[in-house]
Amino acid sequence: MTSSAQRQELQNKIWKIANDVRGSVDGWDFKQFVLGTLFYRFISENFTNYIEGGDESINYANYSDNNISAEIKDDAIKTKGYFIYPSQLFINIAKTANTNNNLNSDLKAIFDAIESSANGYPSESDIKGLFADFDTTSTRLGNTVQNKNKRLAAVLKGVEELNFGPAWSGIEDNQIDLFGDAYEFLISNYAANAGKSGGEFFTPQHVSKLIAQLAMHKQEKVNKIYDPACGSGSLLLQAKKHFDNHVIEEGFYGQEVNHTTYNLARMNMFLHNVNYDKFNIVLGDTLLHPQLGGDKPFDAIVSNPPYSINWIGNDDPTLINDDRFAPAGVLAPKSKADFAFVLHALSYLSGKGRAAIVCFPGIFYRGGAEQKIRKYLVDNNFVETVISLAPNLFFGTSIAVNILVLAKNKTENKTQFIDASGEDFFKKVTNNNILEDAHIKKIMQLFDAKADVAHQAISIDNHKIAENDYNLSVSSYVEAKDNREQVDITQLNAEISKTVEKINVLRRSIDEIIKEIE
Repeated sequence: MTSSAQRQELQNKIWKIANDVRGSVDGWDFKQFVLGTLFYRFISENFTNYIEGGDESINYANYSDNNISAEIKDDAIKTKGYFIYPSQLFINIAKTANTNNNLNSDLKAIFDAIESSANGYPSESDIKGLFADFDTTSTRLGNTVQNKNKRLAAVLKGVEELNFGPAWSGIEDNQIDLFGDAYEFLISNYAANAGKSGGEFFTPQHVSKLIAQLAMHKQEKVNKIYDPACGSGSLLLQAKKHFDNHVIEEGFYGQEVNHTTYNLARMNMFLHNVNYDKFNIVLGDTLLHPQLGGDKPFDAIVSNPPYSINWIGNDDPTLINDDRFAPAGVLAPKSKADFAFVLHALSYLSGKGRAAIVCFPGIFYRGGAEQKIRKYLVDNNFVETVISLAPNLFFGTSIAVNILVLAKNKTENKTQFIDASGEDFFKKVTNNNILEDAHIKKIMQLFDAKADVAHQAISIDNHKIAENDYNLSVSSYVEAKDNREQVDITQLNAEISKTVEKINVLRRSIDEIIKEIE
């Protein structure tokens, strides 16, 4: 079976399991159990693969827990970040799931044990609470222990049946790709079916790919990559997936305010084989309680922050003295925090790096505080490019959003504008639009060349932008293509004259016929 065919079969099966098992439970509410079970299987097999080390004579799942030495456990936690005893492995729990009357309590004990195994180790903060949303006592699973166990067993057996290929040994990378893809597929489908809230925790892969390429463009290596509103981590992982040749030396960093989504992001890292010492995903409000700014700045920043949310703004007078916001001399409006995220990202950006940020279009032309922030960005030559995209690319909104690219090492005092909203830059699929690789390539070529292309791209001197009230709307600079039918007036008049003459001839003929009849 080809890799793509295997992926398709996996995706069909896993979505069928997700829908069949949940019964009458809303898919959004049930997602934690499917995603958590897939994660449980992954870390079990990943850990087994590590312990066995490719030695086919070792079958860790058949070992007795009592035969595990303290030295083996200590070494494993230092390397993998956690420990799983043989009796706790997914394969052993799934084996007896249908007949285990204590399944829900056994699973809770196992998840608690996996998390607590990291206590006192460097990985503690990365492992703690990973299974917090996998509540085996939840009424979503049923009102009785029996009903809970029945549904849990169905999820376990369904995930057990998924085919991730032959044994891990020798093709580990392929296995990891399939696990990671299955997880991303599930998250994507849940997001697509969640309405507006779906877009808050997942950026579609095709858009993530473009954003990652913009942030990493022509950087042979970066110290680390950061997403200040990381959701489930999809943007960060696109950088890993598409830039393996680049060296991301210190790993992947992100902050997320939603606890459930924060756990999804950490699971997502593990499922894509990003070890605990190569990522740092933290929980908290990025704007009010930033946690990752104490170290050196980031060479690459990617972000799809929430659009136009409320924040405390100037109701907190201390914020204007915050190093992130003070240089602009003004705070983003209380009802529109968009530019607060932009200024936050800019302050975390290194002198050689780039930030690529999805933005609501209104922030580029509205007046007031937003205009003053644009003035700060333009006068200091931080804006490299503004790109307008097609509508219907994101979950939960039909808005045609923009991507703002920031850089601190520009040599020309110009700003580039790219109109990628036309039919040449997207493909319509059912009710949504997508960016195919050819579309992304075309946008990246325009971004790289910085050449003026009629109806697509133009670079404008910053002083002209200042004269235009610091308007950064793409439509103000890139002339839209006139798709109206061109009419040759002279030819049209000639054709009308011919038609009129024919009508006159016909009238005369009719008049003669009428006379003859009379």
